[in-house]
Amino acid sequence: MDSRLSSITLEAFLEPVLLSLRVSIIAFIIVFILGTLTGKWMVDRRFRGQSVVETIIMLPLVLPPTVVGFLLIILFGNNSILGEWITWIFSQPVIFTWYAAVIASTVVAFPLMYQSAKAGFQNIDRDVEEAARVDGAGHFQTFLRISIPLASRALMAGGILSFARALGEFGATLMFAGNIPGVTQTVPTAIYIALDSGRMTLAWLWVITIIIISFIMLFIARTKNPSR
Repeated sequence: MDSRLSSITLEAFLEPVLLSLRVSIIAFIIVFILGTLTGKWMVDRRFRGQSVVETIIMLPLVLPPTVVGFLLIILFGNNSILGEWITWIFSQPVIFTWYAAVIASTVVAFPLMYQSAKAGFQNIDRDVEEAARVDGAGHFQTFLRISIPLASRALMAGGILSFARALGEFGATLMFAGNIPGVTQTVPTAIYIALDSGRMTLAWLWVITIIIISFIMLFIARTKNPSR
């Protein structure tokens, strides 16, 4: 075991970990903002087809990761209009880059943030928001100073769960971003390759690392929102 550990370089171990953290943090920021805004918008409005829209939003939770990855390839691939547009602007396709890993993690984590944000805003007493508007607060001021603080526990829990989900994303990331060491190889994909190639010690180190991080995230989420 000692000889196997000595053959593992710190760089080889840290590369996927640091990339996973970078991808997860960026995905968390995007998901937190969009999930919060979408959750509030859906709570405040009623429109025809709302159930269909919400079902589409929640689909990544139940779809196989390979299906999500396939749809992302179709949407952002080189043969799609969006993919050609991205290639023209940035002079390179998004597929098989670490940006693709961010997109995949954002898509699969978004439903968790949306669900938590919506539940948090639904539990707010409408009279409190109406009182703020009567006192002269605008819609944005009410949202920023009343709605968000009152729903903060749900938002925090949703954000933490979304981060943990983004950190553990595997299937869609492998299909859409690939598994390029030092470029798109995250911890989940690195574990898969290490296991497949018989590098069990390195695989165990990554498994323990991601378990510790995920445990801490879930523990914080449960502590901040014990009713869940």
